Amino acid sequence: MILNSKKESYEKAVSLLRLGRLVALPTETVYGLAADAKNDDAVRQIYAVKNRPPHNPLIAHIFDPKDAGMYVALNDIAKTLITAFWPGPLTLVLPKTSVNLSDVAGADLDTLAIRCPKAKWADAFLDLGYRGPIYMPSANRSGHISPTTARHVADDLGDKIDLIIDAGPCPSGIESTVLKIESDHAVLLRPGAIPVSHFVPYISDLRLPEKSERISAPGMLESHYAPNAKVRLNAKSKKAGEAFLAFGPTHIEADYNLSPSGDLNEAARKLYAALRILDRKPVIAIAPIPTKGIGSAINDRLRRAAADKGE
Repeated sequence: MILNSKKESYEKAVSLLRLGRLVALPTETVYGLAADAKNDDAVRQIYAVKNRPPHNPLIAHIFDPKDAGMYVALNDIAKTLITAFWPGPLTLVLPKTSVNLSDVAGADLDTLAIRCPKAKWADAFLDLGYRGPIYMPSANRSGHISPTTARHVADDLGDKIDLIIDAGPCPSGIESTVLKIESDHAVLLRPGAIPVSHFVPYISDLRLPEKSERISAPGMLESHYAPNAKVRLNAKSKKAGEAFLAFGPTHIEADYNLSPSGDLNEAARKLYAALRILDRKPVIAIAPIPTKGIGSAINDRLRRAAADKGE
């Protein structure tokens, strides 16, 4: 069932979540597949419907930044980032304190990935007396291209979920930035909708993860966000039989251009929809995309889309 984003839809969503059912919700990043975070059976359904590996943890979504301290231990770095960026597309990985959340989503970790999305339904849920939290990965098959429209969700998950709330295309189109917060520094686990440069005024020591870093948040798998087609990166020509995904002005005949003007924010919004459109060809050749700003997150997604799926 697909319903427009309005009060009656939010009431239906809350009713289903309380019953342990699954609901697809729009966020500023991508569409998510939500289940009540305190219901083991509901969380198991997320893993089953997505065919998600059990070692890949889920992000807990709260609806009010003030609720974070109920579930994780907050140090000064975390409090500063929450004040600056929540509600918004920032996920923080922090020591878990709550025993009330389902352990099914925890991948045996002593940390919890948590964020507060900027979405109309979040305020509506609070008005309806539902504080959640919810576990909510992207509403697609595990490892596949993330959904940025309600139709993408329906195409991937069909009748496996009870409700999809349609709010149109997601305004960002790229998942949240994920930071693991340590006592005196932060680690960038996943580049995302908030460019790293935005954190400079708030974090004096921001590091990259060690190669041995255990998966403690979504988006860390080597192969992820992938179409069925093979992906060829930094393509400067189009070969026979390929679909060409362009960026900026180009002399090559493009099947789709993420942004003819070279706008990286436009490219981020259109990226996943473009990959879905071009997935009819055996190979998608993708033009070079600058790594500045949100371009870093775009290139991260493309690198994972091009990785060997291990099949």
